[in-house]
Amino acid sequence: MLAFFTLFLVACTSLPATDTRPSSTADAATPPPVLLVSIDGFRADYLDLGITPNLARLTVEGVQAEWMNPSFPSLTFPNHYSIVTGLRPDRHGIVHNSMQDTELGGFSLGKREAVSDGRWWDDGLPVWVSVETAGLPAATLFWPGTEAAIGGVQATRWLPFDAKMPADARVDTVLGWLGEPVATRPRFATLYFEALDTAGHTHGPDSPEAHAAIREVDAAIGRLLDGLDARGLASQVNLVVVSDHGMATVAPEQYVLIEDMVDPADAKMVTAGQSVGFAPKPGRSQAAEAQLLGAHEHYDCWRKGELPARWHYGSHPRVPPIVCQMHEGWDAIRRAWAASRSTTANRGSHGFDPALPSMRAIFLARGPAFREHATVPAFDNVDVYPLLMKLIGLEPAANDGDDDAMGTLKVGAPMSR
Repeated sequence: MLAFFTLFLVACTSLPATDTRPSSTADAATPPPVLLVSIDGFRADYLDLGITPNLARLTVEGVQAEWMNPSFPSLTFPNHYSIVTGLRPDRHGIVHNSMQDTELGGFSLGKREAVSDGRWWDDGLPVWVSVETAGLPAATLFWPGTEAAIGGVQATRWLPFDAKMPADARVDTVLGWLGEPVATRPRFATLYFEALDTAGHTHGPDSPEAHAAIREVDAAIGRLLDGLDARGLASQVNLVVVSDHGMATVAPEQYVLIEDMVDPADAKMVTAGQSVGFAPKPGRSQAAEAQLLGAHEHYDCWRKGELPARWHYGSHPRVPPIVCQMHEGWDAIRRAWAASRSTTANRGSHGFDPALPSMRAIFLARGPAFREHATVPAFDNVDVYPLLMKLIGLEPAANDGDDDAMGTLKVGAPMSR
């Protein structure tokens, strides 16, 4: 893990948060802005396809990890929040894309009132909240969690998720933010693309449609790089590009019916998909456990406190009492959902064991803080957070990242508080 951070060079100091001197270029004494970009569902080996010239440019001009390990479960919301908090899902509380909380009720990606309720997110302290609390501006475009006031704080500028917003418009919005004078320019900004994840789910991760989406998002990255160059910002912005997880192929017939896993009279399904959670009904725990616990042909189940230690998962109150993990290439779905499932075409899924190559994510970075044409060993996505905070010039909150490795970053002066 130390090798990851020793290939970064940070030579910046921090001005007090009250400094508002206008300037069209970055002040030498102010850490450069940090732009964090997520390409949802970008599997690490997509970089080897030869269809991503702009991402390949980043590997030459900056740093590339062999791959990045997602946290368990390898799902979108939990991993995006791990990247910006340095906490694993079991600690930051976004334990799944869908959850139940005894006080808050239900949470799902499409449930706007839950997604925008800061109480779901309060177990973590994301980068943009720390930036704003320090008196610095942050600007976020679609990152999970940014629609909620977390601890009562939101980014100075944020946009509600809009899948219809074109990739070029997203890039141009962020370029506009970064092109502002130092007084209003965000110290930290995010940018998010979901088209590849959507194509991978619908058509399979190795389909022509997924490859078209890869080309599309690579073109957006090219627009971003060219826009930074045109504004004279290429050497003044630390750009970090990540993904949250990869994607595995699921053949049309490879699914398990949830009703066949356990009698609905004995347990309620809390989460479906690949990491499947169940809550035994009152007085039915023994019956539910008899049906679920142990190894099965296409999945394995544990009590929440007995999950494999390497997943760092199972203590948060929102984790269901019984968790079943599907084997790679298999989904768990309700019987009613099976009727709408294609009987001929592959689809794609994630949420499988993060150790699988198909779940590997990417990490690429370029800017004044990074060496050029450097490759580093694989690392966990919780290690990104302390790096981001170091780049911004703020003290990180307690986190699950490799704090010792941060000492290998070369800094010109103590960080501001």
